Amino acid sequence: MKILWVFAHPERRSLAGSLMAEGLGTLDSLGHEHRTSDLYGMGWKAVVDADDFGGASDERLFVGPEQERAYKERALSEDIRREQEKLAWADTVVFQFPLWWFGPPAILKGWFDRVLVQGFGFGIKGPDGRTLRYGDGGLAGKRALIVTSVGARPSGFGPRGIHGQLEQVLFPLLHGTFWYTGMAALPPFAVYGADRLTDAGFERSAAELRERLRTLPTTEPLPFHHENGGAYDEDLVLRPELAPGQTGLGVHGGSDTDGPRPVPGADGFRHAHAAPSGAARQDVLSAPNRS
Repeated sequence: MKILWVFAHPERRSLAGSLMAEGLGTLDSLGHEHRTSDLYGMGWKAVVDADDFGGASDERLFVGPEQERAYKERALSEDIRREQEKLAWADTVVFQFPLWWFGPPAILKGWFDRVLVQGFGFGIKGPDGRTLRYGDGGLAGKRALIVTSVGARPSGFGPRGIHGQLEQVLFPLLHGTFWYTGMAALPPFAVYGADRLTDAGFERSAAELRERLRTLPTTEPLPFHHENGGAYDEDLVLRPELAPGQTGLGVHGGSDTDGPRPVPGADGFRHAHAAPSGAARQDVLSAPNRS
C-alpha cells in the first residue's frame, strides 16, 4: 500500500508523536510505502488567500473558480502542489490530530481548505453532467483513517455520552470531507484519557494502533450512502424507506446506534471505547478535549 500520514500536532515529543512513530514503524515492517506531511514541522500556511493562485489582482477573488483555474493551469502555490502530488500518489491517507474543541487543529482545517481545491477534490462532473460527490469525486478509490487523541474518558463519547458519539462528532470530516470527495472513511481510531495515560496504557494503545494498521487493507469502511446511488431523492433527502422514522446524522450510515463498534485490537477484537487505566502519562496541551 501507499500511505500518506498527515500529522497535525505542534509537539513531536507528545503522545501523538510517539504514536506516529509506532505507526510509521509498523508500516515499514509490513512492507508498505509511506510519506508524511508534518504540518507544524513544515510551517504549513493554514489560510486561503490570493497568493495560493498567483498573487493579488484588481479583480474580486472568487475562491472556487480561482482554485479550479489555478489547478488546471498548474498555477497553484508550490506547497499546495506538493501536497496534491502526495495525495494523488497515496491509496490511503491517515490524518492524525488531537481533538481540540471537538475538531482538528486549525492547521489541518487549513490543509483541507487549501489542498482539496475545486477541480481536484470536488466540483467534478460525471459524463451525465451530475456532480460527483459523496462516494464519488476526485479522490474516489482512496481510503481515509482518523487517528486522534482525546483528553476525555471514553464513556463521554459513547452512544449517550455528554460529548456526543465520536463518529457523529467527527461527521464533518468522515462524511463531509472524506466521503464528499470520494474517500472511503474508515472507523476512527481514538486514544481516550490521553493526558492521564500510563506507560502500560500507552503500550496497549500502541499495540491497538499497530493492529489497526496491520488490518488496514481489509477494514470495512463506514457504510455511508452514495449520493448518486439512489438513496436520496432529487432534493438530496434520504428516501423514507431508508432508516424509517429516524432523523439526524445517523441516518446517513456509519453511526454506532447499538453501542461501541468492535474494532481490531491487539488481542483480537476490542471495543473502540475501551478505557485506559492508571495514572498519568502526560501529553502536550492536554485538557478535557485538548490532548
